[in-house]
Amino acid sequence: MPELPIPPHFDPARVGQVWKVPYQQRAEEAERWAHQHNIAPAAADKTKICLVAVDVQNTFCIPDFELYVGGRSGAGAVDDNRRLCEFVYRHLGLITQLCPTMDTHQSLQIFHSIFLVNDRGEHPAPYTLVTANDIANGVWRFNTALAPSLGVTPEYAQRHLEHYTRALMQTGKYDLTIWPYHAMLGGIGHALVSTFEEAAFFHSIARRAQINFQIKGDNPLTEHYSVLGPEVLTGPGGDSIASKNFAFIDTLLDFDAIIIAGQAKSHCVAWTIQDLLEGIQQKDSSLARKVYLLEDCASPVVVPGVIDYTGQADAAFRKFADAGMHVVRSTDPLSSWPDLHL
Repeated sequence: MPELPIPPHFDPARVGQVWKVPYQQRAEEAERWAHQHNIAPAAADKTKICLVAVDVQNTFCIPDFELYVGGRSGAGAVDDNRRLCEFVYRHLGLITQLCPTMDTHQSLQIFHSIFLVNDRGEHPAPYTLVTANDIANGVWRFNTALAPSLGVTPEYAQRHLEHYTRALMQTGKYDLTIWPYHAMLGGIGHALVSTFEEAAFFHSIARRAQINFQIKGDNPLTEHYSVLGPEVLTGPGGDSIASKNFAFIDTLLDFDAIIIAGQAKSHCVAWTIQDLLEGIQQKDSSLARKVYLLEDCASPVVVPGVIDYTGQADAAFRKFADAGMHVVRSTDPLSSWPDLHL
């Protein structure tokens, strides 16, 4: 199927704004659009293609929200989402299903300030890195006032904090990061970016395909960057506190092509891809050839003058390419994508 035109309702100038999607109007337009362009229901697709949109939420993608991913340009997530929406519309008749991941938090979680206190009863500031040594030396400890609400004893929570920070240290990836409150369940920051929500809704109606939302990050005792698995799976006594999302890995690998985009390239996108790669390597390494990474629809975390994860993000994508995945651009014709048989 040739590339489709962009529907007239799409306004690229509004990608960085929050607004209400007119569902009924868009649904009627989507049905007319499908009829006008002979777009068949997704169930009829011979080549099954899914698009995993990682955390395309206001909290990460709208300037002035809590963890806006600006990249080096400062306009990173906004430009990424304009291209992502255009990609969805142009390939409406080829994308079988959209799978948005939703970072989902509440206030009392291990990576939020309220979880920890020092000897003066103060909480760590956002972006504080909490090491295993900090916990062992009493620099920070569990806030015992939270125990009843979390359904744990203060003693268990403190032992878990010690175990958790040691487990992170042993992975060699990073220390416990105290993040600003973000992606709060029920809040505006948790919602999909309006333009992408509109594109996903339009696709769902036009293709008669239910959106496959994937929730992550709601476990109070562990971080959960990758949609496919949390950072720590066990508690201090070896008890299970979380598990890998094997069902979603299997769902993805049933598709003929898996396209991945979203935020942030250096964090949740990279770790989701890493978990998918590990799942692939446990089954058949050649399956990596069905994965396509939209490099122009994802940006790294950059805090000017503080931290720049661009190098780490690019290195991760090179590693994924070396493993057999394809790094592509949203503007490349799908007919030019290697190993994609339309």
